[in-house]
Amino acid sequence: MSWFPAPAIARRRTFGWVDLLVLLAVLLLLLGVVRLGSGMAAPLRTASHISLSPWSLPLYAGESLLRIVIAFVFSLVFAVAYGYAAAKTNLGRRLLVPLLDILQSVPVLGFLSATVAFFAGLFPGSTAGLEMASVFAIFTAQAWNMAFSFYHSEMTLPRDLQEASTVYRLGRWQRLWYLELPSSAISLILNSMMSFGGSWFFLAASENVTYAGRSYLLPGVGSYMAVAEQRGDAGAMVAAVLVMILLIVLVDQIFWRPVIAWSQRFKMEQTRAADEPTSFVLMILQRSMLVEMLERRVLRPTLEGALRALSRPPRPAQVRRLGRGALGSAGGLLAVALLAWAAFSGAHLLHGIGGAQVLHVLWLGILTLLRVAAAVLLGALWTVPVGVYIGLSPRVSGWAQPVAQIAASFPANMLFPVVVALLLRMDTGLDIGAIPLMMLGTQWYILFNVMAGTMAIPSDLKEAARVFGVRGGLRWRQLILPAIFPSLVTGGVTAAGGAWNASIVAEVVGWGGHLLVAQGVGAYITLATAHGHFGDILLGIAVMSVLVVAMNRLVWRPLYRLAETKYHLD
Repeated sequence: MSWFPAPAIARRRTFGWVDLLVLLAVLLLLLGVVRLGSGMAAPLRTASHISLSPWSLPLYAGESLLRIVIAFVFSLVFAVAYGYAAAKTNLGRRLLVPLLDILQSVPVLGFLSATVAFFAGLFPGSTAGLEMASVFAIFTAQAWNMAFSFYHSEMTLPRDLQEASTVYRLGRWQRLWYLELPSSAISLILNSMMSFGGSWFFLAASENVTYAGRSYLLPGVGSYMAVAEQRGDAGAMVAAVLVMILLIVLVDQIFWRPVIAWSQRFKMEQTRAADEPTSFVLMILQRSMLVEMLERRVLRPTLEGALRALSRPPRPAQVRRLGRGALGSAGGLLAVALLAWAAFSGAHLLHGIGGAQVLHVLWLGILTLLRVAAAVLLGALWTVPVGVYIGLSPRVSGWAQPVAQIAASFPANMLFPVVVALLLRMDTGLDIGAIPLMMLGTQWYILFNVMAGTMAIPSDLKEAARVFGVRGGLRWRQLILPAIFPSLVTGGVTAAGGAWNASIVAEVVGWGGHLLVAQGVGAYITLATAHGHFGDILLGIAVMSVLVVAMNRLVWRPLYRLAETKYHLD
């Protein structure tokens, strides 16, 4: 099976202008990566020199994009591995899923404060350590949403396909490659697009690294916008947003739109839709002789050889039991050691914090929880109908997807002057005003998951609904809502995590000498990070984690169980 099958109108692939275009694109890509990557190992003293000249923006945007791409590669591998492990065992569902919910809710600043010293210590005197810390922070803004998506796809695999894989005796790796990854392709790609676009939202936080009592700004569009905000330079902020929008559109047309069009081959349906997404870049890849030769002579043989090597006959049952026992014991000892180290470190950091402060932070956490719930519900009111409308029309999705990516990537601090001006004019605080800012990190997860669920509805089901005259509210109740319900639950889970994460920028807003602070655990963590109070940071994250686990058990786990048992295609 070819990854890039030639169009039906094409005859024989021969070397031509298409291949020259592919070679030129690969050469430019390599040169760009080498040029941008060379600055990631500069001396530490060169950090924080951010120029607000518009001519510096293309280079800064390229460096930010490189960090996002590196983080995305690691996020994709993590999402598949973690989602697979969480779905295959009862222990994984009971332990790994709540843990994932906690991890996606921990703010970027919480990861930065905990990891920057480790990465910086690996490369003393160089920005490489700070670059790794920044990439890791971007990773934490991407990976959890994608892992939830793959986990959801694993849990809702059609039973007939699972039985077929058993009948044909597919090994674990063959089943993953030929069944599970294709089945999850549309959802994983749409959520990857959301995670990739959402990375721009947290660039200002991830490119501002504090190490050894000093703040370092890494060259990038996020740090450019942070400096422009500090100086009140609205023109520089607008220029940064315009460059960012241009880059998002280019990435969408060059990468995401071809991937979306390519993923339609994995749609589970008996009849193909008459109107499917198209892509000029995908057409070039399908017509390229070089791409076809690379696939036929390198990629496909390598993959098939790897699958054969990984799908060897199973070892005797006794050997497997011994291996699992040894692996389980080693994993248990490692977990105990990590928990002991975390408990010791946490006790040291929390020393001196009294019960009154804990109750106060718990109250702040409940206030933020109420804002999270409001942001998720308000976001769902418009994203569900809009996501269904986009997902049902490939023609609309062609222009709506990049628009949605731009909106999802739009940095909240660009709205800070407007929000501060309105709140000061109304003589009110940020306690209510934080909700719409929090929605900027919330509603897009629901939108992209609803789009993915709608795009995955088989064309034969939509055609049957049309033939039998199922329209209006009946169509929503009998076809659309049941079909998108699993994706909607996944969107709700990741949206809640995004809202918790966005609380660090939504509950503390400053502009032009005015600072508005909402009562909430997000503001508590932000202020503690600014003052270097690691004990308070840990307390805030611990309270946030407790509330997230409670919501997982009381709300999300029952909804996931309903999605897995009732609302998925068989």
